[in-house]
Amino acid sequence: MNPVKYNEADLPIEDLGTIGLAAGGQLLLNVDDLKALLSGRRTSLLELHDLEAGNVKIKSINAKISLKPNEKGQVDLLIHPIYRNAEIPDLLTDTEARQLQTGEIGSLLRITLDNQGKKKEMLVEYDPETKEFIVSDTDKILAPDMVNNEFLTPAQKENYRKGREVEIADGTRFNYSGTDRQGIRSNKLALVASVLIDGGLSYLVSRGLNALFNQKRDQKAAEKLSPGYYQALKDMENQHGFKRHQFEQYQAGRGR
Repeated sequence: MNPVKYNEADLPIEDLGTIGLAAGGQLLLNVDDLKALLSGRRTSLLELHDLEAGNVKIKSINAKISLKPNEKGQVDLLIHPIYRNAEIPDLLTDTEARQLQTGEIGSLLRITLDNQGKKKEMLVEYDPETKEFIVSDTDKILAPDMVNNEFLTPAQKENYRKGREVEIADGTRFNYSGTDRQGIRSNKLALVASVLIDGGLSYLVSRGLNALFNQKRDQKAAEKLSPGYYQALKDMENQHGFKRHQFEQYQAGRGR
């Protein structure tokens, strides 16, 4: 789960403007890509214009973008182009890299050492759209406290951080995905995840979710959402004072 990490005011509008994603101080991003950006995730593939790298000028390129805080407390814009060949991380063997690239497996957990020599568990995934391996520190993956109004157990939260599939009582199955724009995949088209922040619940409504890795889903079953899902929407409505049909506008404006 990735609640809002940045405010819209934090966005490097000038940089976004130079690549054709802002004009006149206004963003030219759809709601889902803006939500991904403000939540610290990568967008979908976007068409960027007039890039410059040293003496090289690129008229147009397809790439994903994300944000990263810098040492000055500001936010830098990162561009993730489509690579010709994937660079294999040192964490992986050639066989493991091939398994990820061919879709034989969705992710791998590997142990590495940080600068202080302490062990860190890393989740490695492969993004076939950009031909890039994504490495995430599992300690920095925020697991939801509740999904569809059902509390997750410590074991379920641990499995989520490790990229494993989690199933709750209402039949909803989901897993973390660092390669997905929404950061989560599910056997359902929508779910409501909640996390306790500063003593209160922060809600994240995810709709139009991609299917679980390498799993086909029944469309009718995916569209059938549980009473817990609707109760979570009602609780969110009561907490924030808006009607259920307005939650998309609410989600889009949370960074403002």
